[in-house]
Amino acid sequence: MATREGKRRNPAEALPAGRRLIRSRGPIAPAPLITEGSASAATTLREGVYRRSLAVADAIVAASLLGVALPLLVGAAPELAVVGVPLIVFLCKLARLYERDDLVLKKTTLDEAPAVLQIAGLFTFLMWLLLDGATGTELDASEVALSWLGVSTAMLVGRGFARALAGRVSPPERCLMIGESSSARAVAQKLAGAGVNAEIVAALEVDAQGRLLQAADLEEAFCELVRRHDVHRVIIAPAAGGSEAPLSLIRTAKHVGVRISVVPRMMEVVGSSVEFDYLDGLTMLGVRRFGLTLSSRLVKRAFDLVGSTVLLVAVAPLGLMAALAIRLDSRGPVLFRQTRVGKDGRRFRMFKFRSMVDGAEEIKDNLRHLNNVEGLFKLEDDPRVTRIGRVLRRVSLDELPQLLNVWRGEMSLVGPRPLVLDEDALVQGLDRYRLHLKPGMTGYWQILGATRVPLHEMVGIDYLYVANWSLWTDVKILLRTVPHVLASRGV
Repeated sequence: MATREGKRRNPAEALPAGRRLIRSRGPIAPAPLITEGSASAATTLREGVYRRSLAVADAIVAASLLGVALPLLVGAAPELAVVGVPLIVFLCKLARLYERDDLVLKKTTLDEAPAVLQIAGLFTFLMWLLLDGATGTELDASEVALSWLGVSTAMLVGRGFARALAGRVSPPERCLMIGESSSARAVAQKLAGAGVNAEIVAALEVDAQGRLLQAADLEEAFCELVRRHDVHRVIIAPAAGGSEAPLSLIRTAKHVGVRISVVPRMMEVVGSSVEFDYLDGLTMLGVRRFGLTLSSRLVKRAFDLVGSTVLLVAVAPLGLMAALAIRLDSRGPVLFRQTRVGKDGRRFRMFKFRSMVDGAEEIKDNLRHLNNVEGLFKLEDDPRVTRIGRVLRRVSLDELPQLLNVWRGEMSLVGPRPLVLDEDALVQGLDRYRLHLKPGMTGYWQILGATRVPLHEMVGIDYLYVANWSLWTDVKILLRTVPHVLASRGV
């Protein structure tokens, strides 16, 4: 019996390392809990300004529809606004449309448009039922559709103004950067160029293995910097070598009450189009296939055909005036044709309105010493540009003839940047997968500022565009191109 008892397995040995039972003759003191710390007063104030501004904007939309528009159009009772105003705020709260800004640095309204359309549709449907049941007022299908469209548009416009106003009255978000020096510089440049109301006030530099370079205790140094610089958010760029330090820092950041943003290295390859897969407490990411299915290619082509046809008709008078101005300004053809590299490496002739003197390509080599963009040939003040060409470039009107390339199937409205032959030769390895789609008239490279994005970064952006394509992505890029053109930031 004693022998059998001696062979009995210790229960602690069945537990994984780090979870062994601790035997003690006295009472076991409970481990201290790691709680979510309270945010600073500045953080609470700023986030409250954003949330309340958005709620007021949504409430104004509901009050305008139910208290003014419908009573004037169909004779509905304006008292319905008493129900509609809290209802739309409640629906937006359920959809977490007031909490998203707390999590992100770049607070944009366009990214939440799909959720706003759904909320507006549900709100319109509920108000239609209420009008019919409580007041007997009947709306036909066109009035319901018009109400949904009006609520959606008004919510997006109102939320955009609310965020702009909140950003102007709120102090910048104070950020602590933790990562390798190259990552810290890249994030700082992005913050400066993206118009984000945030600034990096301190940094902790780590090596490739995630070890702190100037202190023995990463967490202690982190807490000290948070207190000293009144940090509101920590931005963590994990080292490529992998380390448990980011996990520990995230827990510590939650404990001291600062917001957290992580720059995941894996997303440089897979992008943001992933599906979270929960397997009994284990979280995995499902990565979508690279490239477009046949149905997606057909949808993108149909979008290009319809869009290019409508735009060709709409801008025809403007194109005729531009052609006449080019002819009167300088000698040479109206259209400039240049060989570019398209889908799957096929070459095509891209059309543009001529914005330079005739024969500008022949003197290009003499100006290469003035180039100021890595990998791409871009001059801040190109002496070859004509007077009319400078105007056309400033508002991107020189790009209009590319609609013919889109209509012919050589280009797309949105896609990777069309490179000339010598620039394309510099693109190697996996970056060449950017050629899986047709080049576009516009793209991420355009709205980010083409003169500032070097070639190696631009091809990475194009690769992620291809890897994460959706029709909504194309629509967002086109919508963001409009203010870019109106602000005269064309190149």
